[in-house]
Amino acid sequence: MSEMSVTDARSRLAEAVDTARVNHEPVYLLRRGRRVAALIDAEDLATLIAAAEDLEDLRAASAARTEMADTGTGPVPWEEVKAELGLA
Repeated sequence: MSEMSVTDARSRLAEAVDTARVNHEPVYLLRRGRRVAALIDAEDLATLIAAAEDLEDLRAASAARTEMADTGTGPVPWEEVKAELGLA
């Protein structure tokens, strides 16, 4: 893990970007000793976003299963969904 002040980052931006890109670890930017931002590799960010989206999908599916179990209902048939959306 690397840290540098925002002021240092202005003058050493290429170095900070290379550190994040090569080491695949964030470079935290500090203002008055507190972390205010982070530089990370673009591919690492894409991976994190995809993982967060997958996790949200899993939570939504779990909530739907719980709702079906709590209400005693089953899944809605695909034909019914299409009809409600005007796709049939």
